[in-house]
Amino acid sequence: MPPLIVAEQLTKWYGSRLAVDRVSLEVEAGEVMGLLGPNGSGKTTILRILTGYLHPTAGTVRVAGLDVVTDSRAARARVGYVPEDVPLYEWMRVREFLAFMARLKGLARGDLSRGVAAAIERLELGNVRDLLIAKLSRGYRQRVAIAQALLGDPAVLVLDEPTNGLDPRQIIEMRAHIRALAGERTVLVTSHILGEIERVADRVAVLLAGRLLGVHRLQADGLDRRLHLRVRGPADAVRARLERVAGVRAVTIETGPGPGRYLVETETGEVADRVAAALVEGGFGLLELTPAPLDLESLFLQLTGEGREAVR
Repeated sequence: MPPLIVAEQLTKWYGSRLAVDRVSLEVEAGEVMGLLGPNGSGKTTILRILTGYLHPTAGTVRVAGLDVVTDSRAARARVGYVPEDVPLYEWMRVREFLAFMARLKGLARGDLSRGVAAAIERLELGNVRDLLIAKLSRGYRQRVAIAQALLGDPAVLVLDEPTNGLDPRQIIEMRAHIRALAGERTVLVTSHILGEIERVADRVAVLLAGRLLGVHRLQADGLDRRLHLRVRGPADAVRARLERVAGVRAVTIETGPGPGRYLVETETGEVADRVAAALVEGGFGLLELTPAPLDLESLFLQLTGEGREAVR
């Protein structure tokens, strides 16, 4: 199945300021993709281009094969959008607001009623559906915003900083709602908080100063690309042996309790057997071989550090 979202060489200038710098990115159907970066890294600009609020200066974005500029109306019909500062009409009641938004999206009368009822049920808004939006907590307001984005059953849901301003309990509830939406639709979510992206996303795209520094899988499904090893033998000889294994990208001698600790970074998730065989055949004692889950904080610091050097 082809990617649902494809951005190619996406570029956006605001006057003399470059906000997005030749970003190319693909998002698969049914996955949760996180856009991670500090404030000013280009996350929101990319979302506004994807949702049709801005035109790119150069490059293209396609949603389900539809160009967001030349096929704007059709592309936007496939996207539900929740901006960071959600514009809700506080004098409306929840159900009234959702019906109004459904009419704006062009839903027919029968589809409108069913769509509003489904959105209320999906976001657990039944006990507040007749309340004024002005009376709602921040958490419920965010649920209402996501509910309106789901009207029309879009294939893509775009969430810009969805946990911003929520208290800890509301953040946990929002994470659960986001993960529940995964699979049946594609979710693109931004945050500058590492932990929030790590808890909800399948993959993360790291941005800095408008540039894409890398895309990394967080939920590896058993195909871990980093291995922790403990090996008996001379450190230089062990590292040399490991570096000759096909698919090994880098070997680091680690400090810690006990000698012979190594971190092996691989190009794919299927190198562990070859690593073990190479060490045994070389006469080394393999004491431990375990997957090393991706440390998003270390990855982010590494990538953004490299990015700053690159743009100086």
